Amino acid sequence: MSFSDTYENELVSQANRRRASVEFIKIVNDLWYDKSIELVLFRNQLIDKNVSEIINLHEYACEFVEKPIPVFDSVEIAKAINSLNLPPAKIDIGKLTYEYHLKDNKYNNNKAFVIDKLSDAKNSSEIQPKDVVLYGFGRIGRLLARELMLKTGKGSQLRLRAVVTRGKMTAEVLEKRAALLRNDSVHGHFPGTVVADHKNKALIVNGTTVHMITADKPESIDYTKYGIDEALVIDNTGAFRDEKGLGRHLKAKGTHKVLLTAPGKEVPNIVYGVNQKEFNPDKVDIFSAASCTTNAITPILKAVEESLGVVRGHLETIHAYTNDQNLVDNMHKKYRRGRAAGLNMVITETGAGNAVSKALPSLAGKLTSNAIRVPVPNGSLAVLNLELEKKTSKSKINAIMKKYALEGDLVEQIKYSLSNELVSTDIVGISAPSIYDSKATIVDDQGKNAVLYVWYDNEYGYSHQVIRLAKYIAKVRRFTYY
Repeated sequence: MSFSDTYENELVSQANRRRASVEFIKIVNDLWYDKSIELVLFRNQLIDKNVSEIINLHEYACEFVEKPIPVFDSVEIAKAINSLNLPPAKIDIGKLTYEYHLKDNKYNNNKAFVIDKLSDAKNSSEIQPKDVVLYGFGRIGRLLARELMLKTGKGSQLRLRAVVTRGKMTAEVLEKRAALLRNDSVHGHFPGTVVADHKNKALIVNGTTVHMITADKPESIDYTKYGIDEALVIDNTGAFRDEKGLGRHLKAKGTHKVLLTAPGKEVPNIVYGVNQKEFNPDKVDIFSAASCTTNAITPILKAVEESLGVVRGHLETIHAYTNDQNLVDNMHKKYRRGRAAGLNMVITETGAGNAVSKALPSLAGKLTSNAIRVPVPNGSLAVLNLELEKKTSKSKINAIMKKYALEGDLVEQIKYSLSNELVSTDIVGISAPSIYDSKATIVDDQGKNAVLYVWYDNEYGYSHQVIRLAKYIAKVRRFTYY
């Protein structure tokens, strides 16, 4: 075959893949907006993706499971899912397609396979939508707002109804709030519409009203005046950290539960995927989502502890600078944080080492930790230096991590990276809180000491952990197939 013939065949193959991707995108969106069924591909989001992104995700899937995952097969599996009368669900179509092609597959057609694999869906209980109030509208608050509004769908889970801030809500302030939601220097333009409604002091996001409420005291707000009741309040301010302070939210009319997006005192600190089942939302009213670093390292440490055992270890987090640091040298209540954030690496403390034990008690007293803030606005790296109980090797520990990323309770939390070229900007926008860098793993010759590198988007990945926990607290978790 000539080079010209080969090239022509490649063009035909590319066109067919792109055509199939267009069909796949339509089914994904029909399932989401008509049936509240969300498809993902090995935990990678598919909603609002374009043709090239769909093709690239299938290439990643193929490399991840070391088996072809063609978009043509995804289309057929998606059609089979669409033909069933399923309740609201979140389904990993990558995992389904992979399993369909295993050698021991006993099914004659993909529909029979899908019916059997998703048979437990009929046992899932009906969910009631939950109103959500964001108390604070900073970095995490705005990212939560973006994700909640992009994933509203039919509104069958979490419904963002209001945002609470301090100070007067003048026309100028409302416009500035709208502008900060539309545009983000790190995460880019919001792929939706944001309109300031001056008359009603609200933001109209994708055609849906989000009330902008101002208050100095959380207990002084009457949310029922806005048609909000039994709401989950997500506190992003960090102003209240203990049970008494956070309990003030529950004194407001129209509230039901509280979730803090920071480490809390006297309240359950949860790393979703690890320890949320230890606390029943029917009996607990106030929760903490811990910190971004704790959410990054705990899933990895759980995998290591369960598989190899941890004798002791040290965590060093190389963390993006944050809003509490100074842009130029000035006074600060913390040592070193007063120096210019964009110009310096700054040694500071982190409580993540001790915080891990709240989710994994077996690691209590085994970890030390410290932090270095570096001149990047987002994207961080945790370095885990661990002494292990059992001998291992680089290939063995990587195999363990890959297994945890592929199946089990931590598939939403651990993303397994195969890249030789991974750098901090590459992980911005990844929803998993732990991105395991398999190429950087180090194990000593004795097999008892391992150094693991765990990347995390300290804003976006953490925000998704908050949303996962919020769904658990609100009891709106759908049937899932991972």
